[in-house]
Amino acid sequence: MGLLLTLAACQADTPPTSEDSIPHARELVDLRSRILDYTAGLDADAPYAPPGDAQRAQLAEAVAGLLSGHAPEADRRLAPLGLTLTHLTDTDSGRRYDEIAATGTGASSRWGRLYLNADSTVRWNAQVPHPVSDRDTEDLGVQLLEQNPGGALVLAGAHRRAGEDGAADVAHREDSAFHAIVVQLQRHGVPGVQLHGFTDSADRPYDAVVSTGAVQTAPAEVAAMADRMDDDGLRVCRAWTARCPLEGKTNVQGRSAQREQAGFVHVELARHARAADSRDTARAADALGALVTAWTGR
Repeated sequence: MGLLLTLAACQADTPPTSEDSIPHARELVDLRSRILDYTAGLDADAPYAPPGDAQRAQLAEAVAGLLSGHAPEADRRLAPLGLTLTHLTDTDSGRRYDEIAATGTGASSRWGRLYLNADSTVRWNAQVPHPVSDRDTEDLGVQLLEQNPGGALVLAGAHRRAGEDGAADVAHREDSAFHAIVVQLQRHGVPGVQLHGFTDSADRPYDAVVSTGAVQTAPAEVAAMADRMDDDGLRVCRAWTARCPLEGKTNVQGRSAQREQAGFVHVELARHARAADSRDTARAADALGALVTAWTGR
């Protein structure tokens, strides 16, 4: 599945080299519109083919370089993949972001994007594996990125049902650009929260289902997030203390987080807890914001 990736740009701990100091053009954009215009074009009937092994490896090297503060080298690695690094300034907030996105309309345009907040070191990331399919999760991901410092947004670039045989369901596939990017973040010690949505039904009497994927325990900041949702009137199922639907135990990013010993939170939200302009959505966003703020303060 294509990815839209918004990463909060990370600054190297060592002084920049002359190569790293090369100035780059910066585009003035409305960040929210730029991202949501991209996801609005996702179609379940669109073609999709994942990147090959060598392409994923090269993308992973580019992301690792960007996270280490070597933007020119990252851009050089991206070019053969039909991707580019663009420096953005949001016209609404004045905040700066680095974007990895496709340069054209080929296969890589459906691999997604990455946005990094270039004003601070990346401390957390929000993951949106099923934009449009899990309606409004992309909007919630943008909201988290815009309202909380130190973050990154990893966004899939194809509808969950695009392609054949589940090829674009990146939450359950390791052969995607989405997975390659998330794993690099995990290897750099960056915890992530993955956003999903579910349809109300009799066996899902909840507003939110919170889990830590393959791990069966929850750190204090995750338990605090669930408690905050409860305090705000949202019905929460905690997968580390109860049997819940949609626990995300087969989620491949959750499994890789366990291997890399990186933080991972899988959040499923009912329709009314992620719909635009909903009071319950605001409550969920506040709790998620408190979680990423806790990660930022580590």
